[in-house]
Amino acid sequence: MIKYNQIELMICVAARNLEDGATVVVGTGAPCAAAMLAQKTHSPNLCILFEAGGVAPNLPAMPISVGDSRTFHQAIMASSMPEIMETCQRGMIDYTFLGGAQVDMYGNINSTMIGPDHSKPLVRFPGSGGANDLASLCWRTMMMTIQDAKRFTNDIDFITSPGYLQGGNSRYEAGLPRGTGPYRIITNMAIMGFDDTTKRMKVLSVNPGYTRKDVQNNCGFELIWADSIAETHEPDEDELRILRGKVDPDRYIIGR
Repeated sequence: MIKYNQIELMICVAARNLEDGATVVVGTGAPCAAAMLAQKTHSPNLCILFEAGGVAPNLPAMPISVGDSRTFHQAIMASSMPEIMETCQRGMIDYTFLGGAQVDMYGNINSTMIGPDHSKPLVRFPGSGGANDLASLCWRTMMMTIQDAKRFTNDIDFITSPGYLQGGNSRYEAGLPRGTGPYRIITNMAIMGFDDTTKRMKVLSVNPGYTRKDVQNNCGFELIWADSIAETHEPDEDELRILRGKVDPDRYIIGR
């Protein structure tokens, strides 16, 4: 039996969603590791972009920020944040990864604050950065996170990055491009997508070691379920060998 930890599983699952020839804007940490793993396995022509302007670099090692010089190493372009956002606006970015303190059943993400009063929050987070732009304009948004009922809640305190807003057609009625929006929520317990009609979060597979009850009990709203629920495919030997030996050999991410 191959041993792996939760973050390794989430990175491998995320990497499998990045097909060859796609474009993806990533930040640092697990999303970057997922993109690097995809590029070194099944997607050699994956185009990785960074918010600070690096386009398709040959990453020699895991960068520590989106402006790290390594994000420009042998890149096809050393551009800037406005050019990256313009590329998103032009509909040229297939995927992006976002994170946050809260996410609701429609994939709206809060990375701004906790509490009822914006001027006096109980907790203040870094805020949007470019996250709102990316969530608004990229075709498919993914999120990797540990799952618990406080993080997965419909009592979301602030919408920093739009998902499907109130569900149904509300995202597109608000003026955001049709066909864009949340795509996958990858947690330590399950993999979620979104219902085509209602746009509610839908469980697609349950991770090894967890049950349907575990997944629902660690969510603050009622999940819907795909007709057929599979067990998430575990990381295989090649994925783990490349992730541990070439993507993150110093275990900055997978050693958490």
